Amino acid sequence: MPVFLSTKPCASLVAALSILLATSAPLFAEPRHAIAMQGEPKLGAGFDHLPFVNPDAPRGGTMRYGVYGTFDNLNPIIVRGATTTARGIWADPEFGNLAFEPLMWRSPDEPFTLYGLLAESVETDDARSFVEFTLNPKARFSDGSPVRVEDVIFTTDMMKQVGVVRPQYTDWLSRVAKIEKVGERSIRFTFNEKADRELPLLLAGLPVLPEHAFDRATFSQTTLKPVIGSGPYVIDKIEPGRRITYRKNADYWGRDLPLKRGIDNYDEIVVDYYRNPDAQFEAFQKGLFYTYSDGSPQHWRTAYDFPAVKDGRVVKEEFQTGKPAGTYGFFLNSRQPIFFDRRVRVALGLLYDFDWANKNLYFGAYQRISGFFANSELSSVGRPADEREKTLLAPFPDAVLPNVLDGSWKPPVSDASGADRKLLKQAVDLLTSAGFAFRDGRLIDPQGQPFGFEILVQNADQQRIALGYQRTLGRVGVDVSVRLVDDAQYQLRKQRFDYDVLISSFNATLSPGAEQRGRWGSAAAKINGSFNYAGVANPAVDAMIDAMTAARSRENFVSAVRAYDRVLISEAYVVPLFYVGEQWLARWNFIRHPETTPLNGYYLPSFWREKEK
Repeated sequence: MPVFLSTKPCASLVAALSILLATSAPLFAEPRHAIAMQGEPKLGAGFDHLPFVNPDAPRGGTMRYGVYGTFDNLNPIIVRGATTTARGIWADPEFGNLAFEPLMWRSPDEPFTLYGLLAESVETDDARSFVEFTLNPKARFSDGSPVRVEDVIFTTDMMKQVGVVRPQYTDWLSRVAKIEKVGERSIRFTFNEKADRELPLLLAGLPVLPEHAFDRATFSQTTLKPVIGSGPYVIDKIEPGRRITYRKNADYWGRDLPLKRGIDNYDEIVVDYYRNPDAQFEAFQKGLFYTYSDGSPQHWRTAYDFPAVKDGRVVKEEFQTGKPAGTYGFFLNSRQPIFFDRRVRVALGLLYDFDWANKNLYFGAYQRISGFFANSELSSVGRPADEREKTLLAPFPDAVLPNVLDGSWKPPVSDASGADRKLLKQAVDLLTSAGFAFRDGRLIDPQGQPFGFEILVQNADQQRIALGYQRTLGRVGVDVSVRLVDDAQYQLRKQRFDYDVLISSFNATLSPGAEQRGRWGSAAAKINGSFNYAGVANPAVDAMIDAMTAARSRENFVSAVRAYDRVLISEAYVVPLFYVGEQWLARWNFIRHPETTPLNGYYLPSFWREKEK
């Protein structure tokens, strides 16, 4: 098992958490139109439309999206096939909720606020010991049947099946003591002692599946039969693994909601799948789909010399975003004995030469990721810990390195040669202190075995990054292999944690919370299919997540997140890579968007197609 230098929580942790409980959030034990994690929702109950949309956007036409990969499932919540569920079905990070809808809709223009959708109102108390949702009486599934409390209960029943549905759903519902129907249209969730202040918002974001359209006995099986949802679109056509077509539901129940003005503007949405990124981009050049999100500086600067860009039919745009940079890097699987020792993980972090890669491969366009909330107020980097942070971290005196605590830590900076002797020496010194030695030019671990590992990659871009890292690691005698596998094998190995190192990423928000348990929490480390890729099982990490979700004021919340950031940086579970400070999007010029960009960046559901003249 991993060795942790800190660790036994003590009574002072309770005192530490208590500093976060000073109430700044308003009391409310009456139905409201929205709920925020801290403070008040930005929009009052009588808002006319969202501030980042064009309420008079033209409607009609076809939108075509292009993605690479495949799909084999239309059930939005089960684990089997979860990584290949058809895009757009539910909670799609780009396309939204086309077929299924949540009780409440999360605003991309606020850190963590949800507004009523299927539920017209939400009620909770100051302690957030319960949450009650009242369904909108107009809410209907696409077959015309009403959305009932019984459908919500059916959905939660299905979500309690451990190993069948996505782990976060079973985790959330494990903190609910009782679910009961209250009146004709209301459902109340009463919480147990494991609940936190975020739980009402997490439950508000649950999808609602129609009980009459699913068979409990076969629920866990993947399906390609068109499913019935309550969303603005219905599934019209399916070409398994290649294409899914959504058609606007002319009888969509929510079309007149203020929340929906300027949203879901197309009559038809087609999502085409491509087997690799090259084929995907070639199809975009030909106009086979209409928006292309680009994350590669080299590609963004060099690949757009085709005629449609030159004559203005394709437009390149950069969007600013208030989101943290997120996490992107080599995840070291600390379930493996070779990564138990923190000194080894820190040494491996010193051996990735970002400056060489950025100069020689990426035109200097990237910034190095520093911490887990870079480019935001949540980052601890360059900031000394405040008194709230020190109180939270006091029960874990060895969890944070001194230079991380005082704010002087920075990611390593090399001379961009690919062989910076200063950094190589620092890494070797750490490995030597951990019992490693050199024999015949190879690094030998404390057990006398050659030190090496495999990096699992999914595509050519990851392979190129991994090969650059392999080159530097080889200079200090680390024997690294890079293994490129197909999508199916990659997903299977990732779900089973069958790897030494893989390259992956996590999106970041300005309101991290319970999802962090699935990424870094001890309970998720042993659950196949969870997002805890690094195998973290660390009491200090768990305690900081608890502090984040217990905070009532934004000030206390920011301190808790920064303390959390310091622990993750110090433990070096990830060798951080790089990020771009803005979003890059190319679009065919008949696809338009509002003038205002929300806090989290461009929002595709608010785009529209210009009417043909």
